[in-house]
Amino acid sequence: MTRSRWVRAVPRAVVWLGLLAALACRPSETRKTEAARATVQRFFEALPAGDCAVLGPLLVGQESDGCRATVDELNEHGVSLVEVVDATVDGRDPSAVMVRARVARNGRVREQPMLLRVEEHPDGWKLRL
Repeated sequence: MTRSRWVRAVPRAVVWLGLLAALACRPSETRKTEAARATVQRFFEALPAGDCAVLGPLLVGQESDGCRATVDELNEHGVSLVEVVDATVDGRDPSAVMVRARVARNGRVREQPMLLRVEEHPDGWKLRL
């Protein structure tokens, strides 16, 4: 291969490698965002019952007392999930997903979506409130 053909081939190879790397990362991001969405939905589905045996494992660092206080406060204000708007992997921490969710409070839907952080832990995805 002549030097000029080699010089032209290197940038093309770099572009192809970059494209392959981007495609390889995509399923991982999709898996993460879907898991985060599911965690938020599971949490809000279980919230009205107030069962910390179910809700505690879905929350970051919530022992039973902390879980109880958090759950009681959310239920006292009638917080409920309307819809998950979107989810994106946090650019600062690849093990975290930022979820925008539309919530209602005492039946009134908040105009602005709430930003929730969902983190991947060894024992599963957890919501940080």
